[in-house]
Order: sequence, then C-alpha cells, then structure tokens
Amino acid sequence: MRTARVERKTKESHVLVELNLDGDGSINVDTGVPFFDHMLSQLGKHSGFNLTVKTTGDVDVDSHHTVEDTSLAFGQALREALGDKVGIRRFGDAMVPLDEVLVQAAVDLSGRPYLVHRQPEIVELIGTFDTTLGKHIWESIVAEAHIALHIRVLEGRNAHHVFEAQFKAVARALRDAVSLDGRVSGIPSTKGSL
Repeated sequence: MRTARVERKTKESHVLVELNLDGDGSINVDTGVPFFDHMLSQLGKHSGFNLTVKTTGDVDVDSHHTVEDTSLAFGQALREALGDKVGIRRFGDAMVPLDEVLVQAAVDLSGRPYLVHRQPEIVELIGTFDTTLGKHIWESIVAEAHIALHIRVLEGRNAHHVFEAQFKAVARALRDAVSLDGRVSGIPSTKGSL
C-alpha cells in the first residue's frame, strides 16, 4: 500500500494527514476552516485517495497558518506515499468544468517543485475564507510534494466555482499521475530517478 502519515507541529498549528494513494476516495477532513475542508474533500474524493486531515490552529488570528501548514503536510504526505515512484505514470492532466468555470490542470511527479497558476481576479472572501490563500495552497503543496503543477482557470467568475474546479482538476490530474502503469518496469525517467 502506498500510504503516508505526517504530523506537523508548530506554535501556530498541529496537523495530522493520513493519505492512501490506492484508496476509494474516503475522506475525513476537519481543519477548523470550513471552506478549506470542502476543498480538501474535493481533492480526496476526486483523486480516489483516502484522505484524513485533522488540524487545530490559531484560527482566532486568521486561517493563514492553518491552511498553509495543512497544505505543507499534505504535500509531504504525497511525496512520502509515492515512495520510489517505480511503475507510476508520472504525468497527469485534467480539464474540469463546473458550471461557468473551466479549469485545466497538469502535473509531473518530477521531484522538482514548480508552480504555474493562472486565475482571474475574484472576490477576496468566500464566506469568511480569504481567497488570497488560493495560490499559496498550491505553492505549499508543490514545495513539499516536489512536483511540477500547472493550473489555468480558462473561464469563470464565481469565486466558489473557481476554487472548487481547481481542486477537482488537480485531483483528477494526480489520480492519473500516481496510477501504476503495467508497461513501466522502473522509474519513468531516462535519468533513472525522479
């Protein structure tokens, strides 16, 4: 089983992430930030990963530390669950519509962190959630997962839909990239390592 369990403790938060790449989309998420829980639930469900996230953080200050630390822990769990990456497809992409929104995501489990993120200007709050954290979520995941991730919002105006379609598109791209490919007998790289 390709699994990981990551605990991250700081003075600002305590995060537990449990991840199973070969799951069935079972999710149990509680970060204390309801909209972020909704987005992480999309990531778990549509990737087919089993995902448990339990975070307590200084949300009385704001949600920044909780969201950032949870994203870092998820990225680390993804990297650890991938292990040596033998037999994976490595690349994945998805185009996901959500009503008026259309998002394209592409991922390379390359071992090299790089993010390209294109999104239109949207309102600063979805309920009480600070939408300026959007790009930072992906930056944090990419930094710890050591992956290259491209996200482009091609169409859209509703902030909730813009966020949700991104999480669904990344989930579907990751589902593809982590899949085991019977035609690959080793590391999917001419360098011999990822």
